[in-house]
Amino acid sequence: MQTCGAPSTLIAGDAKKSFMPNLSPEFLALGFIWYVVFLFSTTCHEAAHALVAKIGGDETASLGGQVTLNPVPHIQREPWGMVVIPILMLVINQSIIGWASAPYDPHWERRHPRRAAWMALAGPAANYTLMLIAAIGLRVGWHQGWLHRGSFAESLIGAMFSLNLLLGTFNLLPVTPLDGSTAIMLVMGETRAQRYLDWLRGNSYGILGLVVAVFAFRYVYGPIEAFATEVLLRSHF
Repeated sequence: MQTCGAPSTLIAGDAKKSFMPNLSPEFLALGFIWYVVFLFSTTCHEAAHALVAKIGGDETASLGGQVTLNPVPHIQREPWGMVVIPILMLVINQSIIGWASAPYDPHWERRHPRRAAWMALAGPAANYTLMLIAAIGLRVGWHQGWLHRGSFAESLIGAMFSLNLLLGTFNLLPVTPLDGSTAIMLVMGETRAQRYLDWLRGNSYGILGLVVAVFAFRYVYGPIEAFATEVLLRSHF
C-alpha cells in the first residue's frame, strides 16, 4: 500500500509575520477562514483521488472510508498534516502548511498506469473546480452587490479561490511525491510508463523532490496567479 498525497505549502494572504503574532480578533477570524478552507479543500482533493481510484478498480482508499467529503476519515489518517501543523503554523508564523494522503494499491498502479495517472490528476482537478466555483461566486456577488469588500463572505470565497489555485498548481509540479509526477504517465506508452514507475517508486527522493518543488514554485506561481486573477476575477466577460 502506498499513498497519493497532497503535500502543500500555503501562505495565508498578506498577514505580516512576526515571532510573536498579534492574536487580534481580525487575525483570529482570518486564520479561522483559511483553516476551514484548507480543511475543506484538502478533503475534496483526497476524496477525488479515492473516488477516481475506486472507479478505476482500486478500492483501497474507498475501504478506508476516504470517498467522502467528511473530513474526519482524512484527519484520522493524517492528524498532524491536517490539524496540528496547520494550526501551529497559523499561530506561530501566520501561514498555513499541511498535507494529507490517500492510500492506493501499487500493484494496481503497475497494472493500470493510465488509471493511476487519472487518479493523480483528480486531486488537482478538484481544487481547480473549487477555484472556478469561487471565482463565479465572487464575480456574481460583486456584480449583484451581495458581497461587500472585506466582509466575512468575501474573505471566505476569496480564500477558496486563492488556496485552491495554489493547491492545484503546486500538486501538478512533476516531481515526486506530488501528483504531477504520476499524472505525466498519461502521455507515456505502456512500456515507458512501466519503466518510469520502476524509477519513480524505486528511489527515495521524496524530500529532495519537495525541496525542489518549493524552490521552483516561487518562480512559476506568481505569473500563474496573476494570469488566473486577471482572467477570472478582473476581466470583462
